Amino acid sequence: MTELKNLKLGVALCGSFCTFKKAMIMLQNLVDLGIDVYPIMSFNAYTISTRFGDASDFIDQVENITGKPIIHSIHDAEPLGPKNMIDALLIAPCTGNTLSKLTHAIVDTPVVLAAKSLLRNAKPIIIAISTN
Repeated sequence: MTELKNLKLGVALCGSFCTFKKAMIMLQNLVDLGIDVYPIMSFNAYTISTRFGDASDFIDQVENITGKPIIHSIHDAEPLGPKNMIDALLIAPCTGNTLSKLTHAIVDTPVVLAAKSLLRNAKPIIIAISTN
């Protein structure tokens, strides 16, 4: 368990809005384990309100759980790997759109750039797919 207390984990949420309530539970569980969570959101996850909840409510929940502001711009996601800000990245939920972008090296969202910045620095990425 002590290994987890030293882990700096980026947790990226993409726009699979129906999974966000479960994602909040996951974030709380990670923090409860002592993991230092750095929240990241795609443009859509950060800005779109849906029947599953208001974007601002999810932003508040994520920032309250992690104690950190959400990384939601390409500019802020870029240094994650090169500056050794995080040890690994968990993309949960990872939409089909984000998975496709990762597969084809399309780097146009904070989540995909975070992944690219870790990959180029030989750091692990965990992908939890949530797509139709």
